[in-house]
Amino acid sequence: MSFQISEEMPDIVKQYALYYRNIKGRAQKTVDEYCMDLRTFFRFMKRFRGLVPAETPLEEISILDIDLDFIKTISTMDIFEFMNYVADERSNMSSTRQRKSSSLKSFFSYLAIHEGLLDSNPTENLTPPKKAKKLPRFLSLEQSIELLNAVEGPDKARDFCILTLFLNCGMRLSELVSINLNDVIHNNNTLRIVGKGNKERMVYLNDACLAAIKDYMQVRPKDDVRDRNALFLSNRGTRISPKTVQAMVNKYLTKIGLGGAGYSVHKLRHTAATLMYRHGHVDIRVLQDILGHENLGTTEIYTHTSSTQMEEAVNANPLAHVHAKKNL
Repeated sequence: MSFQISEEMPDIVKQYALYYRNIKGRAQKTVDEYCMDLRTFFRFMKRFRGLVPAETPLEEISILDIDLDFIKTISTMDIFEFMNYVADERSNMSSTRQRKSSSLKSFFSYLAIHEGLLDSNPTENLTPPKKAKKLPRFLSLEQSIELLNAVEGPDKARDFCILTLFLNCGMRLSELVSINLNDVIHNNNTLRIVGKGNKERMVYLNDACLAAIKDYMQVRPKDDVRDRNALFLSNRGTRISPKTVQAMVNKYLTKIGLGGAGYSVHKLRHTAATLMYRHGHVDIRVLQDILGHENLGTTEIYTHTSSTQMEEAVNANPLAHVHAKKNL
C-alpha cells in the first residue's frame, strides 16, 4: 500500500495488505482501495462502540490500536450496521457498497481461513449489494473515425498509434502505458499485454495497428531516452504516464465535440468492445479473452443493443407487413 495509507493502518491490516498484494497478486490500486475501506469500517466501529466521542469526525479517528482481540468481538450484526451506515448516512452508490462488501469479506476470510485466527467469519452471510447495471458509453463508428482524423501536431504519430490501439484492442490505460518494445511480437503480429493481477494475454494486431506502430517507430526518439524499454515515450524521454495519455485523449475528444460528456480513456475500451461485437459479430467468449475479463459476466455488458438494432429486429419479423384485411 502507499506510504500515507500504511502510516494509518494497524499491523494486522498491513499484514493482510502484503498477503493480498504479493500472494494473491492483486493490483496496488485494489489493495489501497480495500485498505481504505477497512479504515472506514474500523473508524465506524470505534464510534459505534462509543470508544471515541460521538462528535469526533470520522476522518480524525485513529485505528492504529485495532488488534486481533478487537476484531474477534466483531459480529455479523456489526457488519450489517456498517453496510447500512455507508448506504444511509454516506449515500454510497451500489458499486461503492459492493466494493466495501468485498473488502470486508476478503479481510475476514484471510483471518479466518488463511491465518486460522478466527473461530467464525462474521462476513460469511454478507451478500454484496447488487450493482446497478448501466449501459457503457461508447463512440459510434463514425465518431471513432472522426477522433482518429482529428489527430495532429508534433506527436501525431504517437498519439494516433495510442488511439488506434485503444480503439482496436480494447486495452486498459494501465495496460497501454506499460507496453514495452519487446511486447510487440512481429513474427506473428501479436501484442503481449500485462493486465490485472499481472496476468498476461496475447492480442492480435490488425493492419491498422501494425501500420500505426510502424509509423510511430520511425519517429520515436532514439536520443536522450531514459526508458529504452517503453514503447510510448513522453517528450522527456520517459515512459508516457497515464495522466499524459488521459490529457491527450480528452484533448481530441473535446476537439470533436465530446469533451466533458462522460467520455474518457476507458470509454475507448468500451468503444472497441462494442464495435467488435456489433460490427464484427465477435463471439462473446472471444471478446472476453481479448479484453482480459476474468468473468464472462463482465463482458456481457457489451452485448447491449441499440434502439436501431431493436427496431431492425422487429421489422425483420416475417409478420411485420401483414395487415388486417379491410372490409369492402
